[in-house]
Amino acid sequence: MTAADPRVTPARPDLAAAGLEGKIAAARYVAGVARQVIAPAAPLGFAPAADARLETELLFGECFTVYEDKDGWAWGQAALDGYVGYVPAAALGDGEGPATHVVAVPRTHLYPAPAVKARARHGLGLGARLRVVDQTDGFGRLRDGGWVHARHLAAIGTPAPDWVATALSLIGTPYVWGGRSADGLDCSALVQLALQRAGHDCPRDSDQQAAALGVAVGSDDLATLRRGDLVYWSGHVGIVLGDGRLLHANATWMQVVAEPFADVLGRGGETDPAAITAIRRLAA
Repeated sequence: MTAADPRVTPARPDLAAAGLEGKIAAARYVAGVARQVIAPAAPLGFAPAADARLETELLFGECFTVYEDKDGWAWGQAALDGYVGYVPAAALGDGEGPATHVVAVPRTHLYPAPAVKARARHGLGLGARLRVVDQTDGFGRLRDGGWVHARHLAAIGTPAPDWVATALSLIGTPYVWGGRSADGLDCSALVQLALQRAGHDCPRDSDQQAAALGVAVGSDDLATLRRGDLVYWSGHVGIVLGDGRLLHANATWMQVVAEPFADVLGRGGETDPAAITAIRRLAA
């Protein structure tokens, strides 16, 4: 049996996905049931407990394959990036069906009627996936009757090509370890959300991204880096803006900021120039 990254491998000693039979040892194997997130964001942790550390979040409308539903917790795997863990079962449901649109702005709201003066039900963040069944008065209607302003939506299959501009739109978003929503996100989520909006597949964590995205760039002369280059340290990533600044979600400022790259490097510690683990360049 082969070893595998537990973050993206739906396997435990007692239970594993049916597709892993013969590859990963487990007491039993199940096919899993596809569900959709019905909460604005659903926390995912590595243990079935409310106080477990937040590892990532699933956004409204995203799909999640459930292999076990027990004591209020669903254990399974996210469809978008393969992340595995425990999600509150109440945050999952049958959902709206296949998404037709995605939230294309940092944050919008779900309304009970197509009217800007209606009291909003709750917020939805960049990347939330929606099934719009009708449009009227500048709003898109979801299957459950909720409404989202049409200017905040983009049809599935119409990506925003300038992913760095998308990342810049999230400046000021609070830093939250494991966060992946408009209420708070971490450094690798900033990269992931922006690249996904541009139509690119992107792993969740910084080490996964450093191994999978683009091509390697040497770090001998940081002055030659281009807009959109990704600089990785152990547990951190920033986006080169090409004007001497680095865009990143970080715990120094506790938010997404664009600051002089020299200041980041000058802080030392995990962002010391010598501690850079990878620089990746996406295709133009």
